[in-house]
Amino acid sequence: MSLYEVIDALVEERGLDKRILSEIVCEGMLTAYQKKYPELILRATYDQKSDAPLLEVQKEVVTSVEDEDCQISLRRAKGISSKAELGDAVWLPFEGGIGRIDILRAKQFIANRIREIEAAAICAEFKDKEGTILQGIIHKCERSGIVVKIQDYLAFLPKSLSIPGEKALVGFSIRALLKEVLDVPRNENQLILDRASEEFLSRLFELEVPEVFERLVEIKKIVRIAGYKSKVAVVSHDANIDPVGTCVGVGGARIKPILKEFGTEKIDIIAWTDSIETFIRDALKPAEINRVEMSDDNKSARVWLDDDQRSLAIGKMGQNIALASRLTGVNISLVQVEAKEDLDQRLSEEF
Repeated sequence: MSLYEVIDALVEERGLDKRILSEIVCEGMLTAYQKKYPELILRATYDQKSDAPLLEVQKEVVTSVEDEDCQISLRRAKGISSKAELGDAVWLPFEGGIGRIDILRAKQFIANRIREIEAAAICAEFKDKEGTILQGIIHKCERSGIVVKIQDYLAFLPKSLSIPGEKALVGFSIRALLKEVLDVPRNENQLILDRASEEFLSRLFELEVPEVFERLVEIKKIVRIAGYKSKVAVVSHDANIDPVGTCVGVGGARIKPILKEFGTEKIDIIAWTDSIETFIRDALKPAEINRVEMSDDNKSARVWLDDDQRSLAIGKMGQNIALASRLTGVNISLVQVEAKEDLDQRLSEEF
């Protein structure tokens, strides 16, 4: 395929503007020819009549031609333009050729420029959508992540930003946070998606709970271990609105779509309070706490609880207590309450 035939193919394949493509092809041609003929003054334009690139060389009008590549006689110049005079510069079609390597170089240049234009178009289309949730169709599953088709564009959900254990099936719908729009594609990926972050969960609450979107209920803080559990602290700015109940919805109507999005991951919704002891109690749910004792600097807390509540407070691999500590900003340590008979035995021994 010759260079000018590339244009129609690219217009149809990529849906790019033909005028811009024409300029790129001419620029690519000129780059290739200048590489081979550095001593000549060349220009490339797109000829609308022939619908093809036109390459021209500049020649000086002289009395006697000594270098046919750069000069033209006055008689011949007059045949081109009756106004031609000695010393003028005229443009003539260039008939020199280039080799296969030069054509490949030109095509590579064209391909690079097209990628730059496409990258700029994607930035213009999606840059203001960073931090919002987009819906697409799973296009391809790879070891490093999932390729998602959004409108006519491809986005990438890295494995590191996916929910652990989540299964993806080609052709199925998926929602994800648009984490980043790269100015320059990285490994052919420019739109980076995310399903593992706290921000993704926060945006889902905004979509499913109108009061959160309208800021009547505020999400004060979210901590999350993707695939296991999230803890969400909420507060109401309206005395008549229960923040936890509002987020859950009647019969769980509002929280269920969010839970469905996360599979087996659980979500604890906790009322934000200025009482750090109460906040710690709620953050450690589903465990029931007997007593909370804060340190003088409020940076750590000792929590008393019954033995049968200890595993609930700690959670799988210590994740529940870790999330509670992150949510409250307090280093929590558990203190087991002694059984009554053990306490009576120890007291009798001491006294």
